[in-house]
Amino acid sequence: MANEGQPTIRVGARGEPVRHLQRALRRTPNRAVVLDGSFGPSTEAAVKDVQLASGLVVDGVVGPTTWAALPAGGAMPRLAKGSSGDVVARLQQVLTDGAPDHWGVDPQGVDGRFGPNTLASVEAFQRFAAVSVDGVVGDQTWAVPLASGEDLERAVGLDSAG
Repeated sequence: MANEGQPTIRVGARGEPVRHLQRALRRTPNRAVVLDGSFGPSTEAAVKDVQLASGLVVDGVVGPTTWAALPAGGAMPRLAKGSSGDVVARLQQVLTDGAPDHWGVDPQGVDGRFGPNTLASVEAFQRFAAVSVDGVVGDQTWAVPLASGEDLERAVGLDSAG
């Protein structure tokens, strides 16, 4: 099970289990869900939508049955200067493709190494997306919707990471 071991949570909950839930909800896909770690009214509404669509009791409480109805909510990999591998290469490709029309700074190649040029491109992307500009690709950056309407994580092809 993709979300095995998650606690039962409801409105008022905070922390990593809620972020896990919010990532899963975004992958339903519900791009309106904000990854803030706070189970408030908008997260509750998204939970109720999933429960209704899945034929579950619509109570806004996320227990084992609701967790089982959701896609994996695990975190995407955290990427920063020094990271490397296929996920970095896919990120670089997305940044290269979008830079000319949107954020203007590309990573100067697709080599799978998160170096200074990739850092500059990520920071430009973060400014464009109006998220925290820290050069780190974490939850907030992964959740940025692209001009194509898909999230960065979907564009990179890791949206089912768990």
